[in-house]
Amino acid sequence: MTIAIPAGMEIKGEIKPGYAQILTPEALALVAKLTRAFEPRRQELLAARTERSARLDAGERPDFLAETAHIRAGDWKIAPIPAALERRRVEITGPVERKMVINAFNSGADSYMTDFEDSNTPNWDNQITGQINMRDAVRRTISLEQNGKQYKLNDKIATLVVRPRGWHLDEKHVLVDGKRISGGIFDFALFMVHNAKEQLARGAGPYFYLPKMESHLEARLWNDIFVMTQNELGLAQGTIKATVLIETILAAFEMDEILYELREHSSGLNAGRWDYIFSCIKKFKLDKDFCLADRPKVTMTSPFMRAYALLLLKTCHKRGAPAIGGMAALIPIKNDPEKNEVAMGGVRNDKARDATDGYDGGWVAHPGLVALAMGEFTKVLGDKPNQIDKQRPDIDVTAEQLLDFKPEAPITEAGLRYNINVGIHYLGSWLTGNGCVPIHNLMEDAATAEISRSQVWQWIRSTKGVLDDGRKVTADMVRAMIPEELAKVKQEAPNGDNPSYVRAAQIFEEMSTSESFAEFLTLPLYEEI
Repeated sequence: MTIAIPAGMEIKGEIKPGYAQILTPEALALVAKLTRAFEPRRQELLAARTERSARLDAGERPDFLAETAHIRAGDWKIAPIPAALERRRVEITGPVERKMVINAFNSGADSYMTDFEDSNTPNWDNQITGQINMRDAVRRTISLEQNGKQYKLNDKIATLVVRPRGWHLDEKHVLVDGKRISGGIFDFALFMVHNAKEQLARGAGPYFYLPKMESHLEARLWNDIFVMTQNELGLAQGTIKATVLIETILAAFEMDEILYELREHSSGLNAGRWDYIFSCIKKFKLDKDFCLADRPKVTMTSPFMRAYALLLLKTCHKRGAPAIGGMAALIPIKNDPEKNEVAMGGVRNDKARDATDGYDGGWVAHPGLVALAMGEFTKVLGDKPNQIDKQRPDIDVTAEQLLDFKPEAPITEAGLRYNINVGIHYLGSWLTGNGCVPIHNLMEDAATAEISRSQVWQWIRSTKGVLDDGRKVTADMVRAMIPEELAKVKQEAPNGDNPSYVRAAQIFEEMSTSESFAEFLTLPLYEEI
């Protein structure tokens, strides 16, 4: 099938039946216009990330910016929140697969963050069928018949919030003027053209989650894209609303500034905890004294995580913005009531802490957790849609507290094997097209897998990367464990005989033992799909 493509654009992906309804002349024209206007700035900002990382590798410590002190000290607030985003006690997240989309909308959550990023393998078919699913869901025509069961939307559904890809991810199937385009711009532009006006007609609007930012200048880029897009589509300025995931250690020092850059388009901040932990490991990867304990030991009550969560809360409410808590990755354990009660207790404690602190909502990864999480927020909020009026002048977080990386121990053989096992299992699933995988009773996505592989790399290099039995974690130790854990994954994974798991083990070994550190595991993986 052929489609009308703007001059200077090339599409390398297959145009399957139905794809032309998404890859329309209007949608592709907006992709091309935004790309030509903003791709140079995206590349400059990515180069700035690399330069900043080099300074951190050389021993620089992050701090609040002197040049933006006036913004932090200023008395300003973001624009008013639209009615559809006032109540976000529980937000469910998940990939853009059709059945999951329907189940998430029907889950009873206030909001649904549909994910073109971390819980989605961004192959060409997933990105385009995801856009088809969004178009049908916005118009409430989405349905599915599978295994004799009919799936369709309930009368009451969650408010849609869309997460496009981060700035670091390209869309390799679309070239403009001979170069790959931004995956985020591609996801955003297609969604806006097909759905923004329809959403407004139905009492909501085009709402987004923005991932992986490292500075307020990256937020400014999104804001400028919003302004141009609203002009192109004839929408009032401020129609688009976006919540920023604070999931990098550098963004934690620029929360006020990020809200300020997006203030006409802001709908708050989210504590993206798993990527945040990964970011801390990545940014201090060469610091021989940096070390974090086994992944399960690093929780929201760890000193650096507690400081980050409280600073985000205080910053948001001071600016009239919603503060949304992070993901409870635990999922229901159907075949073991005792383990299930422990897991549900963990979710309950997590949401109770967020609600009591003052957060306006939090994330879950499974429909079975919605009622539990909702109950904890209802206990604190009562009938109020949010608690933005709960100011926290008592909170005073310093740079030192944000950088108080503990716990450093224990590191155990079981913890090391867990990281290797999860890494192989997740990478193998990702290569087959599934970016959201239940593993060992947790819902794993790219963010949690990043922690697993980066911890192994960093333990090998840190002077503190020593197991509790006294053995130093080494590359040879990891190489010896990888085939053993691969054998377990082949037994555990639903399609464990798929050759993707053997390839995943090879990739995990390369990424965890090589001298250089891959910035994101999804970058080399993307070249394989």
